[in-house]
Amino acid sequence: MNDTPGWTSPGSAPSDGQDGPGVPRPAAPADENGSAPQWSKDQPPGGQWSPPTQQAPPPAQGPGWGAPPPNVQWGKPPAAKPGVIPLRPLGMGEILDGAVKTLRTYWRTVLTITVLVALFSQTVSVLAQRYLVPQVPATNPDASPAELLEESIEAAQVSLIGMGPSLLVTLMASVASAALLTVVVSRAVLGRPVTLGSAWQEARPRLLQLISLTLLLAVLGAGVVTVALLPGLLVGGGAGAFLAFFGALGGLVAVVWLMVRFSLASPALMLERQGVFPSLKRSAKLVQGSWWRIFGITVLTQLLIFVFAMIIAIPFTIIGIAVDGNGFSGLLSGSSTTFGWPFLIVTGIGGVITSAVTYPISAGVTVLLYVDQRIRREALDLELARSAGLPGYGPAPGTQTAGG
Repeated sequence: MNDTPGWTSPGSAPSDGQDGPGVPRPAAPADENGSAPQWSKDQPPGGQWSPPTQQAPPPAQGPGWGAPPPNVQWGKPPAAKPGVIPLRPLGMGEILDGAVKTLRTYWRTVLTITVLVALFSQTVSVLAQRYLVPQVPATNPDASPAELLEESIEAAQVSLIGMGPSLLVTLMASVASAALLTVVVSRAVLGRPVTLGSAWQEARPRLLQLISLTLLLAVLGAGVVTVALLPGLLVGGGAGAFLAFFGALGGLVAVVWLMVRFSLASPALMLERQGVFPSLKRSAKLVQGSWWRIFGITVLTQLLIFVFAMIIAIPFTIIGIAVDGNGFSGLLSGSSTTFGWPFLIVTGIGGVITSAVTYPISAGVTVLLYVDQRIRREALDLELARSAGLPGYGPAPGTQTAGG
């Protein structure tokens, strides 16, 4: 482990079948030619190692003998806490609290990252909605159910094609934000400040691989859903619709399982300097045996983020509709769903505010879940304590001991 967010070198974790650097081991026995300290040659003669037959009487016991001092409780000492989390296995509340503390403690760096990324992605999204998304064709009220289904599919295809560039830019922006915030959170665990420049310096060499990992997971999810729907689409008719429904349900379950299994691949790639496929394997090993716990924390986090996003988005949407008179009248009449610049700008501001707060919470929970799993499985807390320079854990990596 070093004093950068990398913590360990690739492939050195015990969960990969090796003993990790953070796991304490007994000292190796010394041999005759070893460099370890040897027994002294001047040993006492045999028969002199027995304990004395007479022992001194115990001291007199005064009042309060054996009782702990006031306000002192015997038990396990509190875990070291150099940064935003205590260095021990974490509970769900501590993980969420650590993500929020990172935002509060390093708000200058965090908000600089998220606001810049959100401004860029929202600007592209507004321009795409204004100029690239074609107007959805009006539906025929007298159409049959089959025709209505066909019109709905066509409208969805038109919207997806028009929003494709915006979705791609938003994905890339979220990847860049996650990379930078991973560095910030890893430093926050050690209680060390980090600037935007140093975070970019750490994250930049890994961006291309992180983008590849994100796209690979997206393609994997789409492929699983396609394979699950394929039998129903090939059969067609009522039986095909039945198969497609249950196929979609099974595909959704499989995608959720895979996404949770590989949810720690991103911090493994960033902090352990691993490649795309080794990071996926690393995540699978860390998640093994804790799938339901990680699933529950992730779902709760996303639910809280969704509620917060709605609290911000609904008022801005209402204000945007009220400001954009043409869009409001068109919405009431049902003749148009295309809004003008006032609506897009107002809702874009709401989107920037939402993203600036939700990005660091989501990224922080993911990184802290990764740290928590490594603490539970690999005693990473000992390595983190040494990196933070806490007394009693040995010298920090990269420092010279006396006489060394």
